[in-house]
Amino acid sequence: MSLQGNNALLWAILAGAVGGIFSGWYFGEAMLAVGWLGTLFLNALKMTIVPLIVAAVISGVTSMGDIRKLGRVGGLTILYYAATTALAVLIGLVIVNLIQPGSGIAELSNVVPEKVSDKTGIGFTDIILSLVHTNLLAAAAENLLLPIIVFSLFFAAALTTIGEIGAPVIRFFDGLNEVMMKLVIWLMYLAPVGIFALIAARLGAAGGGQAFWNEITSVGWYCVAVLLGLFIHALLLFGILRMFSNHGMAYLKQMMRALLTAFGTASSSATLPITMECAVEAGIDKRAVKFVLPLGATVNMDGTALYEAVAVMFIAQADGYSMGITEQMIIFVTATLAAIGAAGIPSAGLVTMVIVLTAVNLPLEGIGMLLAVDWFLDRFRTTVNVWGDSTGAAIIERVIPD
Repeated sequence: MSLQGNNALLWAILAGAVGGIFSGWYFGEAMLAVGWLGTLFLNALKMTIVPLIVAAVISGVTSMGDIRKLGRVGGLTILYYAATTALAVLIGLVIVNLIQPGSGIAELSNVVPEKVSDKTGIGFTDIILSLVHTNLLAAAAENLLLPIIVFSLFFAAALTTIGEIGAPVIRFFDGLNEVMMKLVIWLMYLAPVGIFALIAARLGAAGGGQAFWNEITSVGWYCVAVLLGLFIHALLLFGILRMFSNHGMAYLKQMMRALLTAFGTASSSATLPITMECAVEAGIDKRAVKFVLPLGATVNMDGTALYEAVAVMFIAQADGYSMGITEQMIIFVTATLAAIGAAGIPSAGLVTMVIVLTAVNLPLEGIGMLLAVDWFLDRFRTTVNVWGDSTGAAIIERVIPD
């Protein structure tokens, strides 16, 4: 795709997003009629995820040659993810303590939301167990990407140790990766319509602009705290990008198609194929793209971690609980670890919040106050998640062996 074509597509996607907001706001539930177009686009993206991840990870790892080099690259990648996630949680805690969004909020309900109640038995051991699945086909069907990535890493590691007999297998996965990337380029032409439909239908499902405005103003300061924290973290990620890589504003512009897609789909995984395509076009080493971005889309959730920290503190403030230094340290540690590890479990965001609330003995009923605006904030935190992944690829490429 040419640079001129990229710019035209970027403007078309931006127009689709703005048009979706406008249409959903003013036409409300009538826009549910176009929801199927968004679902079609989202399903098309999700269709490419599993074969793309398997091909990209195996191709990326085997292209590094000596498997011992993978340990250093992998270690630095995990270190980057852990550090930026911890930074996001810290920013969230600072913002929520300054703004105090939960002060003066009405008393919590006595009902645990139905979509939360079945998450109460999940703990850190379940997160560890989610690294390995007994059936890879079942994992793919359930969209459990973490065990697929773990298997692909070990498969690629073994492939590098068997010499020439493994060369045809490596070439197969290299070819599969190229085919999947070409398919993603074709799907990108559907993005403007798909993103328009996704946003318009979601606003329509919320009842249109006025109904959504009523929902968001009821927890207005909470939304302000989350959005301000996400904005600050995104700026800090840009500063980290400039400090530790050779990329800057031009890279951010190259990634805009992926960031707008993340906003429209509210899914890091569904956006992954486009994130990889944009990173390759921006000149990032393909080996870094194939290794860092699939892993990041699964375990690196900066925006989600920040959101969880703010949400838990908001619930504590609304219910009159005093969160001292000890309790906030527990929130810091559990939100960071859970955000990194919970991606292998469905509804990872809710799982993370349940784990953190349970760790500091806060009521799960408080989540009910947040679900009405969660879909809106989810779009922003997903965008920050993808930006964090993209920044990581640009930084880690500097330690990829020649």
